[in-house]
Amino acid sequence: MEIETLIDENPGAPGWRRFTVGDAVVVQILDGIRPGEGPFPTFGENQSAEAVGDLMAANGLPRDRFVNFFQPTLIELGDQLVLIDTGMGEGGRANGMGLLLQRMGAAGYAPEDVDIVVLTHLHGDHIGGLMEGGSPAFPNARYAIGEQELAFWTSDEAMAGASSGNAKMVVQMVVPLRERATMLKDGDEVLPGLTARAAFGHTPGMLAFELRSGERRMMFMADTFSQFVVSFQHPEWHVRFDMDKQAAVATRQRFAEMLAGENILFAGYHLPFPAVGSVLRDGEAYRFLPEAYATLL
Repeated sequence: MEIETLIDENPGAPGWRRFTVGDAVVVQILDGIRPGEGPFPTFGENQSAEAVGDLMAANGLPRDRFVNFFQPTLIELGDQLVLIDTGMGEGGRANGMGLLLQRMGAAGYAPEDVDIVVLTHLHGDHIGGLMEGGSPAFPNARYAIGEQELAFWTSDEAMAGASSGNAKMVVQMVVPLRERATMLKDGDEVLPGLTARAAFGHTPGMLAFELRSGERRMMFMADTFSQFVVSFQHPEWHVRFDMDKQAAVATRQRFAEMLAGENILFAGYHLPFPAVGSVLRDGEAYRFLPEAYATLL
C-alpha cells in the first residue's frame, strides 16, 4: 500500500493524505481545524465537567482544550471521482478553514474532475463547500443525498425549530442542486463498491458509506465518532450536537462493535488528521488506533 503526504507552504499544516483500499484510491483532505475550549460540554453533555476532564487527563490530553478537524474525502473508484462532504467553503475562510479546493489542487485534482458529490448529512460544515461564488463548486458533478435527511431539513419543523439557521443554509446550498441528485436510503449503492449505511442520531437521516474494493473494506463514518477519546471509550456519553441523543448512542455502539469485530478501516470527519484508523475492543468499551499502522495492513 502506497502512502503519500503533502506538506503545504506552512510546514506545520499537512494538507492531504493519499492511500489505497484495494483498487480504490482514497484521499483525506484537511479542510481546516478549529481549536477551542472543551471537550465538555460538547462531549459528555450528560456528565460532569470533572468526569470529562478526568478522562482527557487519563489519556494525556488537556482537561479543557481540544481541536476539531474537518475532513472531506476523495475516492477514485473505477473511472469515477467521488467527493464525500465539502467542508466549510467560502464561509470558513476568514477563520482559516474552507481549504478543500486549494488542497484538492495540491493533490492533483480540479473541481471539474469530481463526478459525484456524496453528502453524509446536511450540517453546514459538510455542505458549506457546495457553492463557490454563487455557482456549484463542482460543475460537472452529480449528487447523492440521504432522502430522509433532505426531507427533514426542508420540512416546516426544521424551518421553525432551533436549527432553523442550518435549514435555511440547506435551502440555499442543497435545494438548487436537487435536480442533479439521487436520493439515497440505507443499503443503496452510490456506485458499485460504495454503499449507504444508516447512521441516524446525529441528524435524522445521516448516512455512513461503506467502500469495498478487492479484499478490502473501509467505512466513512461522518460524525458518528467525533472525538477520538470520548466517542470510543464512552460511546454512551451524549454529544451536544446529536439531535437524537439515544439514537446516536445506539449508532456509535453498533458501528464501534462492527468496526472492531470485523477489523474494518474507517474515517471520521472530525478526528485528528488524517482521521483514519481502526477500532479496538478495550474491556467494555473501545480504543481508536490511528492510521499510521492501519493503512499499512
